[in-house]
Amino acid sequence: MKRVKGRMDESILVCVYYGPNGERLIRRGHKMASMLDCPLYILTVDPLPYDAFNAEKSGYIEHWKALAEELEVEEFIIRDNEKRPSPKVIQEVAHGLNITQIIIGQTAQSRWEEITKGSFMNVLLKEIPFVDFHVVSVARYIKDEEDGIFEKGVRAYLVTDEDSYKVSFTCAKNMCQEGIFFKEIGTDFENGIFKFMHNNKMHQVHIQENLVTDPNQVPDSCSLKAR
Repeated sequence: MKRVKGRMDESILVCVYYGPNGERLIRRGHKMASMLDCPLYILTVDPLPYDAFNAEKSGYIEHWKALAEELEVEEFIIRDNEKRPSPKVIQEVAHGLNITQIIIGQTAQSRWEEITKGSFMNVLLKEIPFVDFHVVSVARYIKDEEDGIFEKGVRAYLVTDEDSYKVSFTCAKNMCQEGIFFKEIGTDFENGIFKFMHNNKMHQVHIQENLVTDPNQVPDSCSLKAR
C-alpha cells in the first residue's frame, strides 16, 4: 500500500522517452518528490500502438514499470497510438493531475531532440504556463552505478561463441539475446556492459574484448544450458 503524501499542493511529472537516460530522469524526479513529500507521475508518449512496440521499446517500458513500482510512483502513464503533438499530450496530463513541476531530458535522441532546439520548450511554456520546468542535461555518455563511464548505448546482440558469448552488432542465427551495448569511453576494444530484458527483468553482463566475462550471468532460460 502506497504511503499518503504529506503535500498535495505540489506534484511532479517526469516525461521519458526510450533510452538509458529514462531511469536517470525518473530517479531525479523521485528525489525531488521525496524532498517535497509530494506525488510523482511518469509519462511516456508514442505515436505507435502498444502492441506494435519492438523488443527494445517494450524492454524500456517494462523496466520503467518495475522502477515505478519500486519507487512507489503514483502512476506510470503510457499514451500510445498518440497522433497529437507531444506538448498537447503533456499539457492534458499535467492539467488533469494538477501537476506543478515537470522534468524533461535534454537529449539528442528521438522526438525529445526538439527540446534542445528551444522551440519545443517555447511550445511547452505556452501550453503549460502554470508549471515549473526542470530540463535535465543529458550527456553523450552515462555513468554506471559502479564506476565505469560509457558511451551512448547502441543496439547489439549476444551470440553463442563455443562455450561462451560475444557481442555482435548484426542479428545472426546463433543470436540468443537482443539488448543495448554501452562501450567504455577511451578504449579501442569492445569493452563495456551489455544490458537486456529477459522475463520482464533487466539484466547486464560485462564485456571484455567482445566476450562476456562471466557466462553464468546469462539467465539459464536464454543461455547455452537451455540449448
